[in-house]
Amino acid sequence: VQLQASGGGLVQAGGSLKLSCAASGRTAGTYHMGWFRQAPGKEREFVAAIDWSGRSTYYADSVKGRSTISRDNAKNTVYLQMNSLKPEDTAVYYCAYERGSMLTMVRHPSGVDYWGKGTLVTVSS
Repeated sequence: VQLQASGGGLVQAGGSLKLSCAASGRTAGTYHMGWFRQAPGKEREFVAAIDWSGRSTYYADSVKGRSTISRDNAKNTVYLQMNSLKPEDTAVYYCAYERGSMLTMVRHPSGVDYWGKGTLVTVSS
C-alpha cells in the first residue's frame, strides 16, 4: 500500500488548509486511516483518526473543534480539514493506514501498517 499526502503549505494564523491522503496498491478490505504530525524537535503525535466506515472519528484535544477528518472510500482518500490554524500547528503531517484496531493505531502508532511521506504545514503568526 502506498500513501500520497498533499495539501500542505504556508498559511497565516487563523487560516485554513485541507490535507488529502490517497491510498493505492493493495487497499482491498476494511482499513482505518489517521493523521499524525511531527514538529521540529518533537515526537510524532496523533491528530485525528477515522474508522473504515467513516462513522467513527477521534481527535486529539489540540485540534478538536478546529479540524474535521473525513474519507471517500470510492477514492481511497482521507481528508483533514483544518481551520483556525495556529503557529503551534506547524509540523509535517503524516497519514497512516491501519487494518487492525483504530484505537490501537491512535495509542500505539509505532505499529501502524503503512505511513505516507508527509506534507509540511507552516502557520505564520
